[in-house]
Formats: sequence, structure tokens, C-alpha cells
Amino acid sequence: MEKVNHESARRDAPASERISTGVDGLDDVLCGGFVPNRTYMVRGEPGAGKSILGVHFLRAGLEAGESVLYINLEESTKNIRENAASLGLELDGVDFLDLSPDSEYFAQNLTYDIFSPDEVEGDSVTEEITNRVEELNPDRLFIDPLTQLRYLAPDDYQFRKQILSLMRFFNVQGSTVLFTAQATETRPDDDLQFICDGTLNLKRSDEKRTLTVTKFRGSDFQSGPHTLTIDRGGIEVYLNQLPQGTGREFETETISSGVPGLDQLLSGGIERGTVTIITGPTGVGKTTTGIQFMKEAAGRGERSVVYLFEENKRTLRERSNAVNIPVDQMLDQDVLSINETESLSLSVDEFNERVRREVEEKGAEIVMIDGIVGYKFALLGENDELTRNLHTLCKYLQNMGISVILINEVQDITGDFQVTDEGGLSYLADNILFLQHLELNGEMRKAVGVLKKRTSDFERQLREFRITEYGVQIGDPLTGLRGILSGRPAQPDEEFEP
Repeated sequence: MEKVNHESARRDAPASERISTGVDGLDDVLCGGFVPNRTYMVRGEPGAGKSILGVHFLRAGLEAGESVLYINLEESTKNIRENAASLGLELDGVDFLDLSPDSEYFAQNLTYDIFSPDEVEGDSVTEEITNRVEELNPDRLFIDPLTQLRYLAPDDYQFRKQILSLMRFFNVQGSTVLFTAQATETRPDDDLQFICDGTLNLKRSDEKRTLTVTKFRGSDFQSGPHTLTIDRGGIEVYLNQLPQGTGREFETETISSGVPGLDQLLSGGIERGTVTIITGPTGVGKTTTGIQFMKEAAGRGERSVVYLFEENKRTLRERSNAVNIPVDQMLDQDVLSINETESLSLSVDEFNERVRREVEEKGAEIVMIDGIVGYKFALLGENDELTRNLHTLCKYLQNMGISVILINEVQDITGDFQVTDEGGLSYLADNILFLQHLELNGEMRKAVGVLKKRTSDFERQLREFRITEYGVQIGDPLTGLRGILSGRPAQPDEEFEP
């Protein structure tokens, strides 16, 4: 592969000339990837994922037909290969220069120091490194960890001098260099930040891992922290923000629910690119009403996605199939996706990325979150952060022309009707549809009505709401009753007790 000389590499490189980091999401954070022929540092405590990131970096080079070299100064090559293989990351084709303390070759052949060859007897570590780099002429070079060399230098001045010399040599050779650093209280790594073109900081806590870029010469980057996960397949990075702005063009059209009475209440249905809150007490039919819109969308060949936070997938499937909403068939035809989220299993960034992929890669037209309270309990993060994210997520989906349905459960099962505005979302909602339990002549009944519809007029009467084996059914307007919102309606000639 033709190398780029050191001077031309110092110019700002457009995204088209970047090289991939090999990590899903990290290229987006770096606005396209690394700039070639520059030097980058990965900082973090033990177990933060620094070496795995380096493995991704080298594997991406192999996939691009580049030559790569791994200089390991702490772990043996055998351990590195085994650890990578445990994540499904094979390192066939990667050249190693094993300078780890337990390396048999090192113990027999090298003087463990970082002096120049003319300052010591025998070969030095720096000479061994430079000889190997000249021999392989690698496009990508990973040094893990560079701070290990600090212990071989007589003082910090000699360490910085030799490292700066090494980095200049690598750049002249045309290599893009990634190295790891692990600071301690007595030996910080601040001096290394001055010799590199970019700094990636990895952190981990009991709850989650994060990645933050604090320096990236010649390019903009997305401010962090961003969520980082390590699983089978290695590292994934999830951006902490969703694209906002104009979004994409879409037709502002009305989407039918497929239930004539419900469409009549909503003056035809709900519109694309709007947010609809379906609110009411438990067991009143909120989720079924939302799925009804998806059933009708499936008939048009459109894809929908449901994120369950308050019930499981099996229950939803069984309940929907029993009321003439063929969820199993919709799943088989890939016009519906049901995602069940376990409590505290995802960060906000991960959830946003899942939604984004459903919309941008799989073409979802309707997104339903069931429900708002469960969302706040299930995702990692502070309550205020989760509320802000839900606002941001809804705005992103609106800009993409997606119809959003939010299921909101009020606490009181019966009694005076109330709309619990979880997180101040009512201002964001274009439509608010409410359902209410009723007790009428000793029998439990249900009512449905519309409180808000921003894009058009709507029917202001209340109607009876039923879920039967034939599906959702809407009755005639309940014009002969008063006090319906109290849950205890009465005939006009009866005394009404509020």
C-alpha cells in the first residue's frame, strides 16, 4: 500500500480520506475515523477495554488490505490471542513484536532498557522496535502499553525524548500509530498527550463504560461521554446524541387506525411525524389501541416497532392474537418488531441507537414506547437525563417522519380521571387519547376520548370503548350520561355525586 509522507499527513483530512477505527460507532464519534499517519492515545484503567480497541484497529487494517503490527510490552502474545478469541476476534495475519516481561525471546536477546544503542551494551528495546518497523513497514501500529517503557528510562526527560523520537520515526515510515497509556498517581501520562494527535479516554463504573474524546487534531469530533460496551464481537460505541435538524422529507398524511369509530374521534386518525400519548389506568386497553395502528400499517406494508418496558413479549403476542390483531403473522412477515427491555440492562445511548437502526436501516414508520414510567425505571441514568432524552428522541423521530406512540399509565384504576404528565411530555404531544374505566349499573365498562389534537379538529364527545374477540370496537357517543370522567356516570335525571 502506498504510504503518505509525514508532511502531507499533517494537513486536515476530509472524511473520505479517513481510516476506520474498526469499532462500530467510534468512526461516527470521530466524524469518519482516524486521520492517517498520525498518533493516537487510548487512556484508561485496567479492564477499561484499551487492548480490545487496539485489536479492532488492527483487524480493520487487515480488512483494508494493510500491514499491521502489534507491539506488546505487558501481555504475552499467547494471552492476547486467547483474550481476543474469547470475544470472537481472531488475529490471524497480525504480526507481533512480543516485548512482554515473560517473553522468552526478550529475556534471551534484549537488554530491557530504553536508551539509544550507543548508550548501552547490546541491543536496546528501541532498536528492536525500529528494526521490526523497518522490516515490516506497517500501515498500522499498536503499542500496548506505551507507558511500560517509562519504567525502563532513567528519568522522565529521557523517556519523553526517546518516545518523541520513536513517534517521529513511525510517522516518517508512514504508520498510523495507536498506543495505550495507563496512568498512576506517581506516574501520570499527561506528558504523552502532547506528543499525540488524539486522545481517547475509556472509563468504567459499576453501571456502564464510557468513551470520551478530549483531543483530535485536524478534525471535529462528537463530545462525550459516549456509552461503550464490550460483548461477544468486541467493542461497540453508542453516540450520546441523536441527529436533529431538518431530518428527511415525508408526506404529511393521516394514518388510519382501521377502527371507524376511533378514526372518527381523531378526525381520520393520527398524522405522520406526530407524537401521540395514549393514557389511562392499567388494563384499560392502551397497548392494544397502539398495536391497532400497527396492524393497519402492516396492511399497507409498513414496518412498526414496539419497545416493551412494562410487560413481556409473550403476553403481548397472546393478548393481541386473541383480539384479532395477528401479531405472530406480522412478526413472520417482518412488518413488526417487538423488543423487550430488561430493567437496567441498557444505557440511554444504546437504546437510542437501537431505535435509530430500526428507523434508518430497517425502515420503521411507527415507533411505540410502552410505557413512559417503565422507560424511566428500565434504562440506566438519572431521571432528569431520561426525561430529556425522551424529549430528544421524540423530536428526532418527528423529524424523520415517524409516528410516535407513547403509552402513559395513570396510577388510579378507577375514580376521577386524570392525565399524569410524566416528565412534562404533554407539550410535546400532538395528540392525547385517553381511556377510562367506568362503573355503569353495576357493570364495568370503558370510555375513550380525545383531549388534544394539534394538527386538526377532533370529536369532543366520549364514546364507549370495547375490546372483543373481533378487535377494538368503538360505540356511539355517550351523550345520555354525565360525570363520565369521574368513573361513576349518571343519567341526566339522576343525582350526580362528584
